[in-house]
Amino acid sequence: MYHNIKKHTPWAWIPSLYFAEGLPYITVMTISLVMYKRMGISNTEIALYTSWLNLPWVIKPLWSPFIDLIQSKRWWIIIMQLIIGAGFAGIAFTLPTTHFLQCTLAFFWLIAFSSATHDIAADGFYIIGLKDHEQAFFVGIRSTFYRIATITGQGLLIMLAGYLEQTSSNIPYAWSISFLILSGVFIALWIYHSYILPHPAEDNTTKQYTIATLLDNVIDTFRSFFQKKQVKIAILFMLFYRFPEAQLAKMSIPFLLDPIAEGGLNMTTEQIGFTQGTIGIIGLVLGGILGGLAIARNGLKYWLWPMVWAISLPDIVYVYLSYSQQTDLFIINTCIFIEQFGYGFGFTAYMMYLIYFSKGLHSTAHYAICTAFMALGMMLPGMIAGWLQELLGYRHFFLWIMLCCTVTFAVSSLLKIDSSFGKK
Repeated sequence: MYHNIKKHTPWAWIPSLYFAEGLPYITVMTISLVMYKRMGISNTEIALYTSWLNLPWVIKPLWSPFIDLIQSKRWWIIIMQLIIGAGFAGIAFTLPTTHFLQCTLAFFWLIAFSSATHDIAADGFYIIGLKDHEQAFFVGIRSTFYRIATITGQGLLIMLAGYLEQTSSNIPYAWSISFLILSGVFIALWIYHSYILPHPAEDNTTKQYTIATLLDNVIDTFRSFFQKKQVKIAILFMLFYRFPEAQLAKMSIPFLLDPIAEGGLNMTTEQIGFTQGTIGIIGLVLGGILGGLAIARNGLKYWLWPMVWAISLPDIVYVYLSYSQQTDLFIINTCIFIEQFGYGFGFTAYMMYLIYFSKGLHSTAHYAICTAFMALGMMLPGMIAGWLQELLGYRHFFLWIMLCCTVTFAVSSLLKIDSSFGKK
């Protein structure tokens, strides 16, 4: 009896489940940038190919309603973790080959689609696997372990790859070993969750909907979304609030890695792991926490413009770094911390607006559609970021980013928000 209770306690599976949700996403979105840069791929190709990897999160709402119809959420979680683990192994084994770019991109696509599907199943499982009061209690725990996954991938794993690069003097070997370790972690998570995840009564495969009925519901959900008040303004905001950041995110790591002669800062892979994956994440988390507290105190409308400034103005640190080409790690780390803190604070307004716009009938489905627009807003500008950088050079590219901040201000000025929204 004791063993059974321990097996089903939320503490046994929520931290590991959300660690498993965060790790593949950060691998696809960030670790891939560092790996391809170290493997000698051009900035244009890096930005284009890795931006396309956002697509599964863009179209996620299209297939999310059918997951319950085919199998249980628990089944989807287990199978997706196995596929993700196999995908990481595929990257590890194809990295040393001649056609590594095509092969690893294929595996990244597999991981991206599996990760997006895993997100749908895991978030749904969280709701049916916990009582209402448990959902409220564990929301902070799940966010914490998602961030731990980010630090593990963007920080520790990149630092490990950098260490192996230096000790082996073999870049493909270093990244192959890193991805093999990542694969081992995911296979271990797959085995663990196969045993430890509970079997909620609601998570059954006997569904009351046919595919035709479900399609009608999906169409009705999308129709009601596009009939909401101010929907055109909302979509513009979702697509363009992060317009500068979508481009900057793709080129910040190549800038830090590129040689001084090419306009970069000539940092090592190990240093990138510490700067972006540790200092940057701490700044991001602190900014997000402060943003949440601020909105809870005075509401979203009150804090909208300070947050717009916060997500825009700190981008200027990259203008400074590109012109000064600092090699002092303390100064570089301080600049990255400032930019990420501002981004974390300013991004809070964006996420709160998605919640605000999703309110009403079909709120969960509408929020999923909002996040799809969010992913599209990151994907499209990111695709051309590498080409723009190589055309303009780093200095002019970062000046262009500052000019793009006017787009953020423009779409924010169109919003109409209830002054009471967000207050306690």
